[in-house]
Amino acid sequence: MLTVAPVSFDEVLHRFHQEHPLDREHEENTNDEAEGHLHAADRTIGGWSKVLLDRSDLGGIVLPWHLGEGGERELIPKTGLTVARTVALLRASGTAYARSNPVCGRKIAHQSTSAFATIFLSVGPAPGIDYDGLEVRDRLTHLDGLHRMVSWELHGRLTPGTRIQAYVAGGPAAGSGLAAGPLAAADVRHGGGHHRDGLDVHADG
Repeated sequence: MLTVAPVSFDEVLHRFHQEHPLDREHEENTNDEAEGHLHAADRTIGGWSKVLLDRSDLGGIVLPWHLGEGGERELIPKTGLTVARTVALLRASGTAYARSNPVCGRKIAHQSTSAFATIFLSVGPAPGIDYDGLEVRDRLTHLDGLHRMVSWELHGRLTPGTRIQAYVAGGPAAGSGLAAGPLAAADVRHGGGHHRDGLDVHADG
């Protein structure tokens, strides 16, 4: 992980609004909920940094509870999974997940060709039901960009030299103690859980 600079929360919100319009008209737009997670992270963690992440950094990011947006199969349990573990499970399932969870499947497929976009993270879980059950609580944790990160790894887009821009609450420039290098992938066990996904925000998510 390469730290670029400390940033204000106003800059974080400006970037989020640029890439995630709240008035985008389609049934999967929950950008207002994603913005709520950013505000929650700012209130409880604060101290934002702009960073650049490589494949190893992204693979260790902890993803919260995700039910596939009304689909038949849970993608991520309450206990959480890393990006790398989520992708491994998707590969093992073949086409079954996309068939049973078409909305989530479309988002993941869309990101296989879309331009890279900013992701938003925190150095531990933000408050909220989707994060309460996470077993790993001291690693980079998703606030926005779940489908993007999963798709990029699933489709082999994170080639050597690729760096993804991210904004991190409690990041290195805020003195969180995070090392400015690759993070070890968290070994998060797979459990159960059922809740409406409100963490990733649109067909570009």
